[in-house]
Amino acid sequence: MTIRAVRVTRFGGPETLEVTELDAPAAGDGRLVVDVTAAGVNFADLSRIAGRYSSAVLLPFVPGSEVVGRIGGRRVVGLSFDGGGFAEKAVLDADAVVDVPDGVTDEQALALLVQGLTAWHLLRGSARLVPGESVVVNAAAGGVGSLAIQLAREFGAGRVIAAASTSEKRRLARELGADAAVDSEPAGYAERVRQANGGHGADVVLDANGGAAVSAGLEALAPFGRVISYGDATHEGRPPIDLGLLAERNVAVAGFWLRPALALPRGYREPLAELLELTARGRLRPITGAQYRLADATQAFSDLASRRTTGKVTLLVSGPGR
Repeated sequence: MTIRAVRVTRFGGPETLEVTELDAPAAGDGRLVVDVTAAGVNFADLSRIAGRYSSAVLLPFVPGSEVVGRIGGRRVVGLSFDGGGFAEKAVLDADAVVDVPDGVTDEQALALLVQGLTAWHLLRGSARLVPGESVVVNAAAGGVGSLAIQLAREFGAGRVIAAASTSEKRRLARELGADAAVDSEPAGYAERVRQANGGHGADVVLDANGGAAVSAGLEALAPFGRVISYGDATHEGRPPIDLGLLAERNVAVAGFWLRPALALPRGYREPLAELLELTARGRLRPITGAQYRLADATQAFSDLASRRTTGKVTLLVSGPGR
């Protein structure tokens, strides 16, 4: 049996993607075959396609780590760091598969994998948010940021402040539950945060921008506050940290990477099930975006790379009209 899949045979940009016919994968010990209905598109996939990913990727390969689909009568969602998701059938570890409750769309379920789990672990694990504390979310309109705003409220934050680069993004953040929204430009950032927080520094700053944004976040902290750096979207790199200054102000900066967090006991299935249930109950609103057919994978990645998309970008893999 053959299936349609997106394959990469040489490293490069989105133009290197090709839709082809491949042999269907087979289940193995502890592995399940999912009939994929949709797959998530991420910036990490761009790095894999370009050959710049943090771990080695061997050619040829089928990209795609986030899938939603069916196993028999079950509707499931799952994550595979081995890829293979941009295909009509994909193989996942049995313990990576979680049932999708009624009322959660394919696109919402996909948004809860990398982005949702990142937001959950940032707040629960790295920041160790205490109810009543103030949280600043940089890149507040992004996939992680938009969910972090809502989860911070759900987890008991006393005040949630969104930081974003445009008035439209700040408006969206307020709609999602932020108490205040400020410009994310590093110059004057600390003053704007304190003003939005009643004249006080922030307890937690979540940052995916890197560079000057990390330094600005540190300046905005209250005593015993912490900046959690989980990305470098500006490509400025992470700034040198003066440990003496951290000690003087009793503040901290920490880094975060999702993959090791998911390997922790109760680090994957339990938080994902919680995120799905919150979405089913209407307490969490994942921001979904453009949908592309499998045959239009090149266009999907071109739009993503050019920042022409908002919300969770998905490939519609199989089913009517796909």
